Amino acid sequence: MTPRDGDRDRASRFRPSPIALKGLALAAAVVVLDQASKWWILAVVMRPPRVIEVTPFFNLVMGWNRGVSFGLFNSDSPLNVWLLPLVVVAVTVALAVWLWRAESRWLGWGLGLVIGGAVGNLIDRLRFGAVADFLDFHAFGWHWPAFNVADSGITVGAAIILLESLFTREKKP
Repeated sequence: MTPRDGDRDRASRFRPSPIALKGLALAAAVVVLDQASKWWILAVVMRPPRVIEVTPFFNLVMGWNRGVSFGLFNSDSPLNVWLLPLVVVAVTVALAVWLWRAESRWLGWGLGLVIGGAVGNLIDRLRFGAVADFLDFHAFGWHWPAFNVADSGITVGAAIILLESLFTREKKP
């Protein structure tokens, strides 16, 4: 083994795998779709803000979530303004490292969706101090909290990661 071989080995560790590249592309697509949908809702549809009945079970509404999922910790506290974005950045970096090492395409897709959703909502927090939610589903007396495209990415991605972990066998060493 020559010194150059060692350099190539070290460099290959930092080169993204096809799984990581596809996951990052999916994350970027989620961010673009999320931000485009929020721009459309804020700049076009909700002028003036109102409830728009699309179907008997789906409305477009305008809501601002200053907390986390389902409105938990929803307040104007300085803790929410600074701590939540820092936590989101830390978790996103950890997920990106996991994506970089992922060996399953399903795991790569799930992580890409979660990362894209986290970044989409982080952009809102940094721009507006809250996350824009506008998709409102209700049926048979049930009413779900309003959400957005980024939230959908996070939820679907987390479900894929969970299913992948339950149904994928580990490789034997």
